[in-house]
Amino acid sequence: MAVKVGTFNLNNLFSRFNFQAEVAADPDIDEGGLTLTFAPNEVDVRTFMGRLVKQKDPQDTAEIARRILEIMDVDVLAVQEVEHVEILRKFNRDYLRGLYPEVVLVEGNDTRLIDVGLLSRLPIGPITSHQAARHPDAPRKRVFGRDLVRVDILDATGETAFSVYNTHMKSHYVPFDEDPVEGARRANERRRQQAEMTRKIIEAEQGENGRFVLLGDMNDPPDSPYLAPMTVIAGRPLVNGLADARETRPPKPESPGQGDGPTETNWTHRYNPPGPALPLYEQYDQIWLSPALAPRLQEAFIDRRTKHGGDGSDHDPAWIVLDL
Repeated sequence: MAVKVGTFNLNNLFSRFNFQAEVAADPDIDEGGLTLTFAPNEVDVRTFMGRLVKQKDPQDTAEIARRILEIMDVDVLAVQEVEHVEILRKFNRDYLRGLYPEVVLVEGNDTRLIDVGLLSRLPIGPITSHQAARHPDAPRKRVFGRDLVRVDILDATGETAFSVYNTHMKSHYVPFDEDPVEGARRANERRRQQAEMTRKIIEAEQGENGRFVLLGDMNDPPDSPYLAPMTVIAGRPLVNGLADARETRPPKPESPGQGDGPTETNWTHRYNPPGPALPLYEQYDQIWLSPALAPRLQEAFIDRRTKHGGDGSDHDPAWIVLDL
């Protein structure tokens, strides 16, 4: 049986928006790094680091849904940058036509309230959150900003066919009021700690012969030294499921003076830095297979965007086909 497993950063699938209303009493102030302010007849104005937090544009939401429905059509979809489980359920119901009977999201630790989740057409078993995991180098701080969530996918007999580990690692973003060099160093160090904890957790749960997929937005390319700790589990290297991925279409050509575009096909994220530097194409979104599951890999795909900024998301979705 062919089973398709994918990952897609949905790029700020938020439900919040501004609206006008009469207020009889002050609502409770939300926690989690967001600021709630009030003006006459105005409610639910929220900001994060001085920027307005609002509902994802409906056209962008429809576009990511179209890519999932018409192009990916996967059985198991790991998602990132989702505000909470209710907006994921609404997205599945209103935009994906209820394609996925199983909807999973466990709140993580991110102050921007972006979480990882999972949608599945196949039945699921236990759901395990590792949001409270702590690295030995920083035992008083939770190491995962957006969790490392494990979901067991069941076969027709109700047994676990394989496990999915979904995560969203520390980004390269450095706030404007921080030293850029020191901020980048801290971000890289946090990503390394997350990779080391990912390895420790999966080794404890899967051992040498577990059948699992590790995927998500890793915010670094597969050969990054900061991700290296998680690419070897119990002494056995994982297999990069997207190493030979096929594009659904060729990439859009760059504008004159912006270089020749990507030289490889297996990228999922494009970053255009300020100044004269050329755009960077990297495989931030990854799918790693355990040695026990890797022989089942049949094909891999990346849905290539039609606009440089992305089609509904600044990440391109990727998926693999397993013969189970």
